Amino acid sequence: MSRNFELLHLAGRLQEMLEPPVVAAEPQSIPEADLGPSTPALDVAGTVREEIGKLVLNLFMLPGVQGPRQVVLAGTEAGTGCSWMCARVAEVLASQTSGSVCVVDCNLRSPGLHQQFAVDNHFGLSDALLQSDPMHQYVRQLSRRNLWLLSCGSATENWQEKVGSEKLKLRLKELRAGFDYVLLDVAPMNTCNDGIVLGGSSDGVVLVLKANSTRREAAQKALQQLNAANIPILGVVLNQRTFPIPDRIYNWF
Repeated sequence: MSRNFELLHLAGRLQEMLEPPVVAAEPQSIPEADLGPSTPALDVAGTVREEIGKLVLNLFMLPGVQGPRQVVLAGTEAGTGCSWMCARVAEVLASQTSGSVCVVDCNLRSPGLHQQFAVDNHFGLSDALLQSDPMHQYVRQLSRRNLWLLSCGSATENWQEKVGSEKLKLRLKELRAGFDYVLLDVAPMNTCNDGIVLGGSSDGVVLVLKANSTRREAAQKALQQLNAANIPILGVVLNQRTFPIPDRIYNWF
């Protein structure tokens, strides 16, 4: 568990949302990759980094398990911190693997992933949908040599048509072929069906909830929509979770 967030469940078992979560195994000790020249590392340290490391381990690196390579992260509604979580999962994943990681802002309606990395948003996914240049011309290297960002880009008109387009599917296939891991940050589930559309062409979806904010009904509805579309639910993360107990007592567990 974490005082910042916790992984509530894996494999789509809804009833576990109301039960105490199982503490994940400690992340493997993997040397961090060299920092790249483009942007500073994100503010992921201490307990937060340890817990995100457990999330990364459970999603991508369980021994003897073929983990997903393309994952959608979707908030149940706006304000859950989905972009924050997506950026930091990508940062920690890149630090724990030698494989290449690309994080993609698929929220063409209200992009914000670029802000997590303090970079601009002038050239990215929406522009790639209008052109035929190779995808490597639209991504930019971030804090590590194996971490890349594909921002939303400038051309966001008719975003609903673009998300469901065949061109986007082809572009995402190109990314998957070019990177070992692809993480997609999408619009909130209660605003559109982007999570369903993009989840159907990915290996699964991780839902992001906000502690003391997301209503149980909203979480249930999102899970039901994903289940009805036969989209694997890889996990549910409760973000900004706090424990009103002293550190000494908390650290006993």
